Amino acid sequence: MWFQTQELNFKKTKMFYNPEINESTKTFFFNKEESKHIIKVNRKEEGDIILVTNGSGYFFTTEIILASDSKCTVKIVGFKKQEQPKYKLHLAVAPTKMNERFEWFLEKATEIGISEITPIICDHSERKIINKERFEKIILAAMKQSNQFFLPKINDAISFINFMENKNLHQKYFAHCDNEDKKSLKNELKINQDVTVLIGPEGDFSKKEIELALSKKYIPISLGNSRLRTETAAVVACHIVVFLNEE
Repeated sequence: MWFQTQELNFKKTKMFYNPEINESTKTFFFNKEESKHIIKVNRKEEGDIILVTNGSGYFFTTEIILASDSKCTVKIVGFKKQEQPKYKLHLAVAPTKMNERFEWFLEKATEIGISEITPIICDHSERKIINKERFEKIILAAMKQSNQFFLPKINDAISFINFMENKNLHQKYFAHCDNEDKKSLKNELKINQDVTVLIGPEGDFSKKEIELALSKKYIPISLGNSRLRTETAAVVACHIVVFLNEE
């Protein structure tokens, strides 16, 4: 079942979110915060069509049947499921000293198409505590703004050493600033395979961390000729992986 929405300009139509709906749902209502946003901010009325995702690949066309700013209720008139990419992109990134820079990375990586993010605490990390709840809100807002149908996962912060204990990873890369021989990510990447990329803090990975990553079969990579900030390097790595997998 798919409701034709020719009258809607998809790229200009705001996406809303409800994680609990699926293809068997007939009607549902939004929480108070989302209801207020729909009715008061976007000035939607009964009979209006709005687009909704559950963050798990489903895209729903819905019609407002109760325009309440505390309990906006809609009925589903059609849906479509987007196929999940054949690969998963996991970036493990050290939180930046300036929190807004890491938040910028979260927003841009979500827009580009990341699957999973893990904040890693390294020897040279200047920020060791994160606000996961705030990060989740930033990722959710970016997903809706960019009309994505899959909500990226943000994990709890973890030490670099503990992250190195993760098993069964496929492609494993890490970017650091030492001058030793490194591979170009764009030349090394295998498409349609899961990939994990590590990005260190402003002070770079420590010698001990580099040695540990190498011992765990992580491949040292270059992201270009420029020396990049942590958040920029993470966005560049994200873009390279997504771009090459879309070719």
